[in-house]
Amino acid sequence: MTNEDKVTIKIPRRLYNHLRNIIEDSGFNSVTEFIVYVMRDIASTGRMEAGDELTREEIEQVRRRLKNLGYL
Repeated sequence: MTNEDKVTIKIPRRLYNHLRNIIEDSGFNSVTEFIVYVMRDIASTGRMEAGDELTREEIEQVRRRLKNLGYL
């Protein structure tokens, strides 16, 4: 994927820092990598409405899935 295939999405720094803490020792190399993974998952299921937030349990479920897939 080239830089021409990517766009920049701005999020609040506080959220970015929170996500950075969540992914610590998770196997994700960056917050961007985590966000792309979560967004692909959400887009494929179509289950999230605007304004919804991932719960701690959902984040743990993502981690379990990644571990089962051998990414963690």
